[in-house]
Amino acid sequence: MKQFRKHLLLGALFLMFSSHWATAQEPKLGEASISKVISAMTLQQKAELVIGTGMHFEIPDSIKDKLPGGGANSPFFQAPDTTLGKAYNEMLEKLQKIVPGAAGHTAMFPEFNISTMVLTDGPAGLRIQPKRKGTDQTYYCTAFPIATLLASTWDKDLVTKVGEAMGNEVLEYGSDVLLAPGMNIQRNPLCGRNFEYYSEDPFVTGQMAAAMVKGIQSEGVGTSIKHFVANNQETNRLSVNTIVSERALREIYLEGFRIAVEEANPWTVMSSYNKVNGTYTSESGDLLTKILRDDWGFKGYVMTDWTGGSDVIAQMEAGNDLIMPGNTKQIHEIINAVKSGKLDEKILDRNIARILKVLMMSPDYKGFHHTDKPDLKAHAAITRRAATDGMVLLKNNNSALPFAENIKDVAAFGNTSYEMITGGTGSGDVNEAYTISLTDGLKNDGYTTDASLKGTYESYIKDERAHQPKPKNILAAMMGARMPVTEMNVTPELAKEMAAKTDVALITIGRNSGEGGDREAAPGDFDLTKTEKAMIQIVTDAYHAAGKKAIVILNIGGVIETASWRDIPDAILLAWQPGQESGNSIADVLSGKANPSGKLAVTFPMKYSDVPSSDNFPGHAVKTDKPMDDKADGSGFSFMRRVPWEVTYHDGIYVGYRYYDAFNVKPAYEFGYGLSYTTFKYSNLKLSSDKFDGSLTITMNVKNTGKVAGQEAVQLYVSAPKGSINKPVKELKDFGKTKSLKPGESQTLTFKLSPRSLASFHTDSSEWIADAGTYKVEIGASSRDIRLNGTFDLDKELMVKKVNKALAPAAPVKEIQPK
Repeated sequence: MKQFRKHLLLGALFLMFSSHWATAQEPKLGEASISKVISAMTLQQKAELVIGTGMHFEIPDSIKDKLPGGGANSPFFQAPDTTLGKAYNEMLEKLQKIVPGAAGHTAMFPEFNISTMVLTDGPAGLRIQPKRKGTDQTYYCTAFPIATLLASTWDKDLVTKVGEAMGNEVLEYGSDVLLAPGMNIQRNPLCGRNFEYYSEDPFVTGQMAAAMVKGIQSEGVGTSIKHFVANNQETNRLSVNTIVSERALREIYLEGFRIAVEEANPWTVMSSYNKVNGTYTSESGDLLTKILRDDWGFKGYVMTDWTGGSDVIAQMEAGNDLIMPGNTKQIHEIINAVKSGKLDEKILDRNIARILKVLMMSPDYKGFHHTDKPDLKAHAAITRRAATDGMVLLKNNNSALPFAENIKDVAAFGNTSYEMITGGTGSGDVNEAYTISLTDGLKNDGYTTDASLKGTYESYIKDERAHQPKPKNILAAMMGARMPVTEMNVTPELAKEMAAKTDVALITIGRNSGEGGDREAAPGDFDLTKTEKAMIQIVTDAYHAAGKKAIVILNIGGVIETASWRDIPDAILLAWQPGQESGNSIADVLSGKANPSGKLAVTFPMKYSDVPSSDNFPGHAVKTDKPMDDKADGSGFSFMRRVPWEVTYHDGIYVGYRYYDAFNVKPAYEFGYGLSYTTFKYSNLKLSSDKFDGSLTITMNVKNTGKVAGQEAVQLYVSAPKGSINKPVKELKDFGKTKSLKPGESQTLTFKLSPRSLASFHTDSSEWIADAGTYKVEIGASSRDIRLNGTFDLDKELMVKKVNKALAPAAPVKEIQPK
């Protein structure tokens, strides 16, 4: 018996040491090649690595009760999966403590030196849990201006600086990849997430996104450009089939992504929820392999949007490397598919290799010790400056702005004067430490706001909030988003009283929207309500009667109707949603400390029906004999069911100013429009040659001819000769912004055109072709304010690039064409 026990003990020791030896001999990432590491992993470990580890948010019971089924089907509350073993569940417990509030984590395997990657939202700044159990420390982040405002700066260097600040917060709070920037085209003003996106123009979108990516990634963290591609609505976003021509895809919807990929090398790309021409983007090899990797040379990895797509095996094969947020059922699907031969393990290995290459660049893998203490004060200064530079002065009659020196007392009308909207709702929201209201900003700038009027509004807002119904958008409700309350009625008596005791009137109009729902072409959203219009009229009349001025401030995330009321006030300042320093930034512009230099990166139409996609946005339900994909939106956000839905992009390439110019439709405010407190003269246009031979350099001078310092955003448009396919009247091909020019000071701006600048996509041959003929260069202060022009010739047709035939619709798309 003793001998048996001795042998048993020796055997146990042998097994223990041999097991330890085997573990010690596992190839380590960074020491061994990626292929060696992958070959040493078990099938289960491989499956775990391509599937995210779920979402782990601390949700109060009060909010759980509001969720469908008490949140039972939400990924926030997944029960442990005993079939994957103790090690997997222990890993999940560890991950839940890493950056609480992160959108997701990848699996980690210390035995292979594979750390987790922490993935966090979002486009307007880092979004994590601001308070944590067991500590009094706070983890607030900076709420930067929305993307639409940043695009309105037309300043790539400034956007890069914003990106650097964002990236620093990502780094210092322990995240690895920021799920940003959002860069879908603003095809229709009613898209609920337009505030996350830059522009209606693909060139502006690409340039701004590239600048942002460069800034963020300069801090040693990654980005995930999104949502790839044609995710231009929130209505039935999980199942909508976007039917779009190859040319419109290539020239409008893909082009911004191409620029960002080729110029900025983002670490990751996020595929979108929707289908394109019948296939979910996350399951499309045409999109993720032929276009993204083969045509553009993308080297990073692709992740799904949270629970995007339907078939995890198809996603793996298409080149969607990481499934987010992930659940244990999907891990089993991968394992079973490989065992049954349905999924080639080489595909799995390929996708893992892409993930590991990016992982090796991440801060956590490199052993960076984050501080949880970014310089929020410095970042607040950056957001304040960026916000002022992106505000657009739409109207300024008789120099109503900046405030005259005698203006000291201000009456602030409009609910949003007291509750500024810093950004939209959903994954683009940020948990910031504070928000500067308009009245606080004015006070900080030395102005006095009427206390009695402030008290009236604060009392009204408090009462309205108490009776305000919960937002229709469940995501907005879950995240505690504050939607604007119904505007207070302003009586002529109140307006007259304020006009007698204050020097100027400010009237703020607020709008908000967000993930999970689109806006409406109705009063209170795209249109102003009768109450809002009456407020503008009554207040302006009272102040004009007293020989004083009234100014409207638009605190909005997207385009609204302005034509029916814009003639009433003296000035209109489009402040967008300017981030946490909102009030300070607006006050800087009103006072003249900052000269507004923002210009529109999206067109304001006269009315919604003028929008080329207004007749079919956001699409329609479709009848189908196929089994309905009723998979829930497991992101826990919108809780949409997957309704068979379809939208056809019959506007083709004629989106935004391309449409308004080609079809002679007058906008309220055109693309590129924006006023200044000074004036600028354009002169001395020079082209490096009158013949295009591979490239062309254009220079011109800008002189400040006014009385105050200011910056000017200058736009270069190109008109192509008539060829075998219809083309827009002109297209933006470059832009630049001056430094702050003193009165009388001049600056030379330089622009460059490449072969791609001249080319259009020819569907029949899958080629980018520049037609022979005479090209016109137009230098403008806006798309309709052209100041200088010149011409050059291309002697022979130039085939710029041949690409893969990809994403063709099942049948030709009937698109609008100019006469």
